[in-house]
Order: sequence, then C-alpha cells, then structure tokens
Amino acid sequence: MTRRISVLGSTGSIGLSTLDLLERAQPGEFKVVGLSANRNVSRLARQAIQFDADCVAIADETCAAELKSALSGHDIDILSGPDGVTEMAERPVDITMAAIVGAAGLPPTLAAVSQGNTVALANKECLVCAGATFMTAVKRHKTTLLPVDSEHNAIFQVLDRDRPAGVRRLILTASGGPFRETSLDDLQRVTREDALAHPVWSMGSKISINSATLMNKGLELIEAAWLFDRPSHEIDVVIHPQSVIHSMVEYVDGSVLSQMGSPDMRTPIAYALGWPNRMETPVAPLNFPELGALTFFKPDLVRFPALRLAREALEAGGQAACVLNAANEVAVEAFLQGRIAFLDIAKTCELALEKLSAESDFACSSGAMQSVMHFDGLARAAANEHIVNL
Repeated sequence: MTRRISVLGSTGSIGLSTLDLLERAQPGEFKVVGLSANRNVSRLARQAIQFDADCVAIADETCAAELKSALSGHDIDILSGPDGVTEMAERPVDITMAAIVGAAGLPPTLAAVSQGNTVALANKECLVCAGATFMTAVKRHKTTLLPVDSEHNAIFQVLDRDRPAGVRRLILTASGGPFRETSLDDLQRVTREDALAHPVWSMGSKISINSATLMNKGLELIEAAWLFDRPSHEIDVVIHPQSVIHSMVEYVDGSVLSQMGSPDMRTPIAYALGWPNRMETPVAPLNFPELGALTFFKPDLVRFPALRLAREALEAGGQAACVLNAANEVAVEAFLQGRIAFLDIAKTCELALEKLSAESDFACSSGAMQSVMHFDGLARAAANEHIVNL
C-alpha cells in the first residue's frame, strides 16, 4: 500500500536525508504529496520535479515568482508565505516529516498534527516553545507522534511506554560538539567556521552552532520532558564523544537499555518512515572491534551555560522555554553574521530570560498559542536590544 508523505523543510539536512531514503524505497512504497522550503528555490524545484510532488510551498514570498518560473510546465500547485506552508501541511497525507528548523516550524507542524495521522517530529522547537499546546493537540487528534532527533528516537525505541513506573531516568547523550576540550579563554576567540565544524554530525548551520554551545542538548532536554512526560530531575545529559550510543533508559531494577548505531540521521528517519516496521538503509553498520573505547563525561556547565539555562527554563515552566528559544535563535543568527562573539550567545539568552522574568510573569502564562507568540516576540526584541548594545 502506497503511503502519502509531505516533507516540511525538504531542502535542509533532515529533508535531504528523508528524500534520499524515499528515493531508495521500493517503487510505489511512498507518494510525495508536498514539499516546503524557506527560500532555496532551485533545490525545491528540482525535488518537486524528481519526486513528482503534488504541491510545493516556499516560506519567503519574495521567492514565489522565481519558483513559479522554475516549475513552469509542471502540474504542481505552488503556495507561498508562512500561511502557504501551513496550508500545504494541512493537505491529507499518511505521514508528515516535520523538519523545519526553529519556531517557524510550529504552525505548519500543528496543522499536520490536526490531520490525526502520523507526524515524524524533527523540529524540537514545537515542544520547546509550546509543549503543552502541542501535546494537547496530539492527544486530541489521536496523532501518532514519532521522534526523529537521534536521542529521542533512541529513547522511543527502548522505552517501556506501557509501564512508565518502571523507568528511573532518561539519559541523553551529547557529542560535546567541537569545543568539548576548549578552555573558557579560548572559547572567547572561536570563529564562525570553528563552530560550524562539528566533529561527528553533518547538520545545518543553526543546529551546528546550537551543538557547539550545547543549547541543542538543552532544547532536547526540554523536548524529552514533553515527549516522555518526565520531570527535569529524571532526565540526565552525558557527553559521549563517539556518538555511538544515542541515548539510554535506566529502569528501577538497575537495567540500562540503549540504542546504538553509526552517527547517521538516516537511521532515526528510517525508523519513523517505516514504523511500526523497519526499512533498509545504506547506513554503515557498527564494527565493534574497530570502535575501541566508548567514553562518557559530565557536561561542563561553566563553559557551556546554555545547558543550565535550558534546565532552569524547563523547571520554571510557562513561557520560559519559549523565551529561551527565541532569544537563542536571534543570538545564533547574530553570531553567524559576525555581530557577536561565541560566548555572547548564552549571555544574550540569559539576559532575555532575566529581563522578561522581571517585567512579566511569563512562568505563569498559559500555553495558548497567543501567549507563545507574544513571548516569542518579546524575547526576540529583548535579545536584539542586548545585541545592539554590546
């Protein structure tokens, strides 16, 4: 039976890996309904033609005319703007790969959730910014939610979801990024190129910077709390440079179950695409004799305060995590543009949290979308104000 699929964020790293697997799948196994991108017109057009998509959506409306020209002569519906991406996500499919990076992915992913089918979630910001609202929608529409982040996918594979009382804690692993052995003094001088050079994973620029600051792991901590309904004190983070063990679940009897594999995002993507079955991938199998030692370390919260800020935001509740995410998106973009230093990213986030905490009780605000968007805007303004004054 052919399964209909849409890929939100098809030109990014997760989107490209998803389409690679779709191309390798058995003929007739999948039918691509929709593809979306932010502004990469040429790649989106090539994908739409190759996979015979029914519909494409480009988030940047200024690119719409170029996309129409590129797809001239092809029977493909073309939508544009953020509303166009959301409209595409509302089209009925069996599975949606939600791979738009950042808070921009929230509205279209919620639209996909409203279909009540399967959503493969690679956008952690949906849960970071609006965890209560998002999970309420998942339950209301009886949507099957499959985590795609390698860490959460690993937990999903080994977690006994029918007997949650038997679980003691979740353990998220982190590679530590390119600066896990870099001194605090040297961190003040790292460049954009240094931060983008991840030693293990191949990712987009925003996620690479988040990995370098450990903010990515902080956001994943918040995501795990919502996905698996666990409080902060039952979720730990360990540095595991080899990125072979993708996360672990510790049970009350002392057993620890882990999911292992080569550091290739096509494994968790394939798990989500094939679920409840498994599909074959070209991922290199683990060669245990060649692996050597697997090592683990505590994260350094002095050199990497982003992880501390994320846990504090999770424990504060309300819109604290939304504020943290929005300020981080602004700060990461400023760093990529060369406007602030590497260590200023976490400082900007902390100052935005402090400023909004003092001015408004965001920790007691509801999870409604209006509140989410309100505090997202306030946080971006606070972060930009701090950056301008640096």
